[in-house]
Amino acid sequence: MEKLSSIKIFGFFANWSPFFFVALIFVSIVFFLITVKWRKDIPNSRPLTKFEGILFIFLMVLIYIVKGSPIDLLSHIMFSFHMLQMAILYLLIIPLLYFAVPNYLIDYVISLSGIKKPFEFLSKPILAIFLFNGIFSIYHLPVVLDYLKQQATLHSLFTILMSVSAFLMWYAVFNKTSLPRKQLTGLQKLFFIFMIGVLLTPSCGLIIFAQKPMYKTYTEPSAWMGAMSLCVPTDTLSDVLQNSSISGPQYFSNMTPKDDQQTGGVIMKVLQEVFFGFMLFFVFYRWYKEERIDPDVITQRDLEEHNKQKAYFKQFES
Repeated sequence: MEKLSSIKIFGFFANWSPFFFVALIFVSIVFFLITVKWRKDIPNSRPLTKFEGILFIFLMVLIYIVKGSPIDLLSHIMFSFHMLQMAILYLLIIPLLYFAVPNYLIDYVISLSGIKKPFEFLSKPILAIFLFNGIFSIYHLPVVLDYLKQQATLHSLFTILMSVSAFLMWYAVFNKTSLPRKQLTGLQKLFFIFMIGVLLTPSCGLIIFAQKPMYKTYTEPSAWMGAMSLCVPTDTLSDVLQNSSISGPQYFSNMTPKDDQQTGGVIMKVLQEVFFGFMLFFVFYRWYKEERIDPDVITQRDLEEHNKQKAYFKQFES
């Protein structure tokens, strides 16, 4: 821990990302303005629930901890923190957004011109699951990760791309849309979550069982310094390197690069199992409750859904 605490030498801006903090505050203010003050301008809107408001604030805090606190700086120094960041962002935060953001708002956004057709195509379950896992696997190829870690703009764009693909993937499981879309059954959702775990396993296995360190940005001083420039101001980084004995990421950890890499793979796999365990329980429980609903209630609900779809398509008739 003493070595990890040495990251304070990179300064306040690198450790606590105040501009990112302000950006999240802005996003939160806009969210509450839309869902509280301006919601009546959105079709089928409803009041924001206390649970949704609290959960959204919690997710903003969690995003800041993962991407704005010293954890983000450590993710450029140690691969294990990088994988911790990946797991929390894409396997916890993004799925929980479906419970924090009201479904009418999501429906409104994905129905906008220019978004509707691409979203309908890319959110198809089979395509969405392979899209995210493909992007995730490509990102963790050594040649790709080492390159992106030294290119600030491309790294940011790739992060956004991975976040969008994760949102598309989890839509199949957690959406609460009122739009006329074909939904997965409870059993299909259970299988879908299981398949996500299966598709993530090869990347984790490759990282865990590699016989040597795979990533230059976590082992070679020159590549590491290029990666550090993504989160440390250039002047600060130059001063630190000139006035200290730091020559690479090993200065901040007692673990060897190989052990750090393997630890990262294990963290990703363990957190995946934990998060997916809760998801499977939630989906199974909700499916179980729906199966026990009175047949008359099911018939009435299906009739209401049919009438809703009929009214939706009728508006396009000439």
